[in-house]
Amino acid sequence: MVSRMVFISLLASVCFAQKRDSEFHKLADRFFDEVVFQYDPVQGTQAGFHQYDALLASGSRTEIDAQTAALHKFEQEVESFDARGLSPVAAADRELVLAQIRGQLLTLEVVRPWEKNPDVYSSGVSNAVFVVMSRNFAPAAVRLKSVIAREKLVPRLFESARQNLKNPPRIYTEIALEQMPGIISFFQNDVPAAFQGVHDGPLLAEFQEVNRAVIDSLNAYRAFLQMDLLPRSRGEFPIGAETYRKKLLYDEMVDIPLDRLLEIGRENLRRNQQEFTRVAAQVDQSRTAEKILDEAMLDHPAAGKLMQSFRDVLSGLREFIEKNHIVTIPSKVPPIVEETPPFMRALTTASMDTPGPFEKIAKEAFFNVTLPDPAWSAKETEEYLQGFNRGTIISTAVHEVYPGHYTQFVWIARAPTKVRKLLGCSSNAEGWAHYTEQMMLDEGYGKGDLKLRLGQLQDALLRNARFIVGIQMHTGKMTVEEAVEFFVKEGYQVRPVAEKEAKRGTSDPTYLVYTLGKLEILKLREDYKKMKGGKYTLQGFHDAFLRQGYPPVKIVRRALLGNDSPVL
Repeated sequence: MVSRMVFISLLASVCFAQKRDSEFHKLADRFFDEVVFQYDPVQGTQAGFHQYDALLASGSRTEIDAQTAALHKFEQEVESFDARGLSPVAAADRELVLAQIRGQLLTLEVVRPWEKNPDVYSSGVSNAVFVVMSRNFAPAAVRLKSVIAREKLVPRLFESARQNLKNPPRIYTEIALEQMPGIISFFQNDVPAAFQGVHDGPLLAEFQEVNRAVIDSLNAYRAFLQMDLLPRSRGEFPIGAETYRKKLLYDEMVDIPLDRLLEIGRENLRRNQQEFTRVAAQVDQSRTAEKILDEAMLDHPAAGKLMQSFRDVLSGLREFIEKNHIVTIPSKVPPIVEETPPFMRALTTASMDTPGPFEKIAKEAFFNVTLPDPAWSAKETEEYLQGFNRGTIISTAVHEVYPGHYTQFVWIARAPTKVRKLLGCSSNAEGWAHYTEQMMLDEGYGKGDLKLRLGQLQDALLRNARFIVGIQMHTGKMTVEEAVEFFVKEGYQVRPVAEKEAKRGTSDPTYLVYTLGKLEILKLREDYKKMKGGKYTLQGFHDAFLRQGYPPVKIVRRALLGNDSPVL
């Protein structure tokens, strides 16, 4: 009788939890429909919800105020939704949604990129069209109609930009101007080329007229930036210590004091510098570490063989992962290696373009590689290709594909809830990809090749420098010029890379997420190993980690360890 009563009680508890979970996820659905995708329809397209393909946010102050009000409303609803009775997964989803709302409010009300960053508008326009044209989720003519609908809304967005932008930092306006030639070229060349297969005369005529208007709007916006906004761009870019602290709390669920975070970052920087010196001495004691690295950079494929080099590396990586039981890769379909879209080439050397978790048709993933510009001189081409040396090719392939971003994406598409499929954080995603660079070599990939280890450590030092520079610049303790020198002297980066990285940090304050996430994952792995004892396997840990989606590591720790022990 007692056991039957216990069973009935457990069954009732399960039914109650299921009912509560269902109620919460209905609330979450409303949040996505009424806030996330309504005010950012491009995000809806990216997720695979194509009812948003013809829409584009206006960027108007009225719309921003309405979005802010909607976020505050949902903040109250989610906060007042009693977590008691929810399953552990749903309870964590509630935390994730609440943190997402607060992070968005911090961005809109305090950081205010809509008021300070002109590139938000122009780069946003190119992305809005790219996500429709780049995937064959519908016939080309259908997608072209959506492109036309979005393009018709572009002039309205630039009018909002002119009204919203108030005293931005000069460096933000300069960056926006640097981006403009690539964006204009994208609409002049790439968008028309993507729809060459469409033969509907009236539709093409309408597109040509609307696309020409977009190009005119971009040229007018560039003139506005150059002649009007740049001379009055005297704002400051640092977000300040308190906002930085809140951004980390909401975006990454990390509440470690900034002074302690800096200590952690510096400790890891010194450790990697010492390891770099030690490994270099093993290669050749008679030469400096920098000279050994310079020599390694000369070991690269010719420009015409770069794409194939990546394809060859990918097949070997997958074979190593499967043979050594590193992690489960749920999909047998490899990503397609292709050239980076032209409008992205100025900003990235390699990237992963994965379909949204709700994409039903165009499920292919693209691993983009930026080739040298044919117009470059032989010297420029050689300097560029040195960045694609053998070690970098392997490190990049690991980070972007196996077992980095692509592998995690395949798992995310199988995440347990809609919230976990759509919401996550950079310290998990970028932390995982960065963690895998070291982990793969630790597990024997490359057979102990010391030059591969040097390349991995140089990448780690780049991320270490981001960690420290981001905090220091945005708390007013480091200038952009000082950040450049830090990347060169402490991060072991060449000056062009250092300048690009320092510039990026002005508008990406928490690009510490790479090292932060990697350190969180390493600590979680050790704690998980202790808990599992003799039952621990590396693949078991990795699969358990990826099964959670990509929420803050704090949530993953609770799921794997059953407690709220410190993430670092």
